[in-house]
Amino acid sequence: MKQRPQPVPERDTNASLRALARAFAGIERPQDVLAFLEDLCTPAELEAMADRWRVVPLLLQDVPYREIHERTGVSVTTVGRVARTLERGAGGYSVAARQQFPRLTASH
Repeated sequence: MKQRPQPVPERDTNASLRALARAFAGIERPQDVLAFLEDLCTPAELEAMADRWRVVPLLLQDVPYREIHERTGVSVTTVGRVARTLERGAGGYSVAARQQFPRLTASH
């Protein structure tokens, strides 16, 4: 991760993160979100985010971590992190999953 000579005050970081969230929320078409992501993120960052999102529906189906790894190639460690975040995170995965996978989230 990028190292700064002086840390940015947390209030500035939070304000920037909220501004970024508003930018995403203001984009209506999926292809425009994709273009924004491609401009904003490195290929490695995009791959990491796509990997995390790819395991969400499998976790919602209670597929074992090892099987998720075998099906997707995503590390068991990453699968575990996504599972913990689904359970105890800020709720973002759940909000997105309810929209994207309504049948899978009805029981969770």
